[in-house]
Amino acid sequence: MSLWSSFHFDDYSVLTGNVWRTLSTRPLTALTFWFSRVLEDRNPVDYHAINLALHLVAILLLYDALRLLISARAAFIAALIFAIHPMQAEAVDYVFARSTELDTVLCLAALGAWARGRHWWAVAWFAAALLAKEESVSFPIFLLLLSLSLSSGVRKLKLMPIGMMLLLSLAAGLWVFIEANITPGSQGGVHAGITWQSYLMTQGAVILRYLRLLIVPWGFNVDSDIPIPPAWLGAAAWLVIAAMIALAVRRFFRAKAGFWFIAGIVLLLPSSSIFPASDLAADRRMYLPMLAFAACAGMLLERVQPAIVAAIAVVLIGLSIQRTLVWQTELSLWTDAVEKSPNKVRTKLQLARASEPPRALDLLEQARKLAPED
Repeated sequence: MSLWSSFHFDDYSVLTGNVWRTLSTRPLTALTFWFSRVLEDRNPVDYHAINLALHLVAILLLYDALRLLISARAAFIAALIFAIHPMQAEAVDYVFARSTELDTVLCLAALGAWARGRHWWAVAWFAAALLAKEESVSFPIFLLLLSLSLSSGVRKLKLMPIGMMLLLSLAAGLWVFIEANITPGSQGGVHAGITWQSYLMTQGAVILRYLRLLIVPWGFNVDSDIPIPPAWLGAAAWLVIAAMIALAVRRFFRAKAGFWFIAGIVLLLPSSSIFPASDLAADRRMYLPMLAFAACAGMLLERVQPAIVAAIAVVLIGLSIQRTLVWQTELSLWTDAVEKSPNKVRTKLQLARASEPPRALDLLEQARKLAPED
């Protein structure tokens, strides 16, 4: 169904000459967009087909890697959740989010290589992942924690490959930090419109929102209106997350489910901690961490009756279809966003562009009242 979605938001930059704008930080992703442009193809079906194909590859790679690390039943349930959870819809339906999918596919290839003891192949796959998107910089820490959970001692750790990955992460992180701060309009760093302290205060609540959507997958929004909370409330949100991690360590670490929950938080931190971005939340940022959260869910559900797992799957499929239908057109996507974020200017501007003139003028007047100085 995602094949029939239209282009949205930053997708148009791929069609109008800015395909190389991410060359300096995401050259591998830029290359895939360049390939589509060379074909002089403006059919959204073909662009969405690549995104859908990447998602299918990610599902297969996730199952292949997890069956080496957890039970086959838990790995199957995890891959199923990764495949059909509506949290994944944004990364699949939004063409410009291809970087997130490509990054995840390459990290999963690295995980599979690591699980098979091919550690330097894992380094190579991870290096490629960083060329697709920088959000995977915490992946080496995830592998380090995974190795610690599987090894009986530090001496068994493969420190050289891990060290090389950490150096690659440091280099990629520094490069993106520099590029974001020196490039006007980057919407990151000093151009995000928010300090790192304020961004950090919002992200505790954002992470809790992501976790709520994992359990109760309703209320997704392409442009969530996230207020900057008072310092005490932001700190309280982070304390709740810390308590959840402590509980995972105490009660579930030996069963490994707790490890996978902690791993999901680790994979989420690069986009949800101190590096500011103009978008305070984006559901597609959960695509990579979902590999760990899905594994956690798979382990918790592996002893549940198959009928219950099937019922959960049916519900998730239905909700994913509903969310994909929202992404079908610009009109449906931004109508949904305006309804859920009535106080955001951008949602009204985007909906105005997709609406008939009378409705568009009304939306622009509403936007002007929200931001008269803009």
